[in-house]
Amino acid sequence: MEIRPHRIIKRKKTRKIKVGNIFVGGDSVISVQSMTNTLTTDHDATIKQINELEEAGADIVRVSCPDEESTKALKIITKKTRVPIVADIHFHYKRAIESAISGAKCLRINPGNIGSKDRVKEVVKAAKDYDCAIRIGVNAGSLDKNILEKYKEPCPEALIESAEQNIKLLEDNDFFNFKISVKSSDVFLAIKAYEGLSRLYDYPLHLGITEAGGLVTGSIKSSIGIGKLLMQGIGDTIRVSLSADPVEEVRAGYEILKALGIRSRGVQIISCPSCARQAFPVIDTVKILEDKLSHIKKPLTLSIIGCVVNGPGEASQTDIGLTGGGEGNNLFYLSGIPHHKVANKEIIKKVVELVESKAKEKVN
Repeated sequence: MEIRPHRIIKRKKTRKIKVGNIFVGGDSVISVQSMTNTLTTDHDATIKQINELEEAGADIVRVSCPDEESTKALKIITKKTRVPIVADIHFHYKRAIESAISGAKCLRINPGNIGSKDRVKEVVKAAKDYDCAIRIGVNAGSLDKNILEKYKEPCPEALIESAEQNIKLLEDNDFFNFKISVKSSDVFLAIKAYEGLSRLYDYPLHLGITEAGGLVTGSIKSSIGIGKLLMQGIGDTIRVSLSADPVEEVRAGYEILKALGIRSRGVQIISCPSCARQAFPVIDTVKILEDKLSHIKKPLTLSIIGCVVNGPGEASQTDIGLTGGGEGNNLFYLSGIPHHKVANKEIIKKVVELVESKAKEKVN
């Protein structure tokens, strides 16, 4: 019997595909993705950003390839980076073929936008020849004209029908190494489309709320949409789309997975919003600690609570806990057990020392 049955997520078993050295679907971990916003032709800047995203925890990174110069640059980029690269392709089938040849491990396309069946066949052949996966990327903002005429506006049924048409194109070419996304900036629309698609197919699903907005707004919208689907067991890989530094997309993605107990990376801080009872400045303390502990990659939980009302209870559930008790009487808990007191001026230094020490223990 599970200790906390209310936290169990029964994930839907999907097909397992391979994107470079990363498996997506099946029993694989839910991967976190992002996309570069540099000019792909500026390969040095793009390589730098990909490495920053990898350092932040990105498993897969997408790069836009709108022209031949970009696919040429992609060859340099894939040779000098470690994470699997997804080439983002729109309309021109030759860019997809060039990207596969240049080392992309996945092609993000709408097969229906590529052109004739013969062109789709050529793209599929390149994907097979170069061990390249495909993502069918359906988006509410760029639905096929015929589908829009049929449904009058983007709706769950329209996104699903678009996906089905593209799925058939790949299946007819005996290609099954693909994943699917049905994104919208409308949270309700995206959720219903993903739910419907999940009932119909067992292909792995790439989750995302497209054009979600800035750092705060976009993170909230994405956490609602992606989080609700993940709680239903739907989804195999995620991207949080933000008008912000792409590194923030990766961080937000991991925070969603952490909150659901699906996958952890780094320090998860449980902290109070602060009030008149706080024995030390909680907000400033948490802000400083988020920065000073950002280098920690091992999963750890840390509670920072300003008073004794909820502090001991939260500390009993975390690796390291701090409960406010007044100057010189703030109490550290280690693995839920009261350990030692600390003065306000020593809090930051001592928390960092304890977290770094605990991280080393987990490595060993």
